[in-house]
Amino acid sequence: MENESIVFSLFLIFFGAAIMATLALTLRQTLIIAYIAVGLLIGPSATGLIPDPTLIQNISNVGIIFLLFLLGLDLNPRELIRLAGETTLVTGASSLLLLLAGFGYGQLFGFSVAESWIMGSALMFSSTIIGLKLIPTTVLHHQHTGEIIISVLLLQDIIAIILLLVLEGTARADMSLFSMLGPMLALPLLALATWLISRFLLVRLITAFDRIQEYIFLLAIGWCLGVAEAAELLGLSYEIGAFIAGVSLATSPIALFITNSLKPLRDFFLIIFFVTLGARFDVSVLDEIWLPALGMTLIAVLLKPALYRQLLRFSKEPSGRSTEVGVRLGQMSEFSLLLALLATEMSVIASSVGYLIQFATLLSFIVSSTWVVMKYPTPIALNDRLRRD
Repeated sequence: MENESIVFSLFLIFFGAAIMATLALTLRQTLIIAYIAVGLLIGPSATGLIPDPTLIQNISNVGIIFLLFLLGLDLNPRELIRLAGETTLVTGASSLLLLLAGFGYGQLFGFSVAESWIMGSALMFSSTIIGLKLIPTTVLHHQHTGEIIISVLLLQDIIAIILLLVLEGTARADMSLFSMLGPMLALPLLALATWLISRFLLVRLITAFDRIQEYIFLLAIGWCLGVAEAAELLGLSYEIGAFIAGVSLATSPIALFITNSLKPLRDFFLIIFFVTLGARFDVSVLDEIWLPALGMTLIAVLLKPALYRQLLRFSKEPSGRSTEVGVRLGQMSEFSLLLALLATEMSVIASSVGYLIQFATLLSFIVSSTWVVMKYPTPIALNDRLRRD
């Protein structure tokens, strides 16, 4: 019965996505909007065809792992290290200013101090999925624009992990300081171990059997998921582990083949991810939260791009590039959803505030992705001139 429910859920997701995608393209809307709309329609708040989206959510998370792995494959490790100084300043300053802006906004609407801090924290992060899915692999990954975006998002992921650990630690008396700092100490160790294994084992295996494409495909998936699992066990995240796994193979001559082979698999899981976002939302709370959620969305899609632009201009980046990076990072994040869920479960915030953050995040996804697709090169651009894979 469970297998039948999985098959039925996948049928609903992809049949519905195909119909909504056709409608969206006809109306010249982005595919991401279509996927979220499918989730809303088949989720518990509407038809209830998928009464519990937890299962498909767990499946969809694999897409994020593959996305980060492929991005790592397209990054030169030396360039990533070179950008660390600039992006640390931009990420740190923007995170602090957005945290304070969100806190002030929460206080303006009469939320508690704790709820205001969580709202500010949710505004700190930009979406790894939106930011990276809309970067053309063949255009920006080997240019400075894509490298800045990826570096900022990775630093934000690290900040988010620390924040989630601290939040969890406040509710658990048995969590020590070492258990919170441990993941940060584990990060360089994992990177070193991954580099050594890649250089002295994986590269030799690839060289020996590079003519057998099926083996290379299996080796790449096993390596990606293996390092992702190791990162999770060390207190980091699957996504960071997958990215490290990709970077370790970035200089391999087989990296382009791996990238092309895994793209369809990545897109399969990412469609499920966006449908899940819509399915998890409870539309019955909209009357209570729509106004403050709209304000949070405006901060994310208007204030955040302007802030990134100014910080990057301060870092001596050209005006055009600074503006584009700001627009591409102008939304909230998957970590915002996770933060809202965790804070609600721990009774740090009311459930209505959790839904407020979720709704603002979904709105920011829709507005930001539409803005990017209409203005800049993306793999899903409606304009042939802007479509770049």
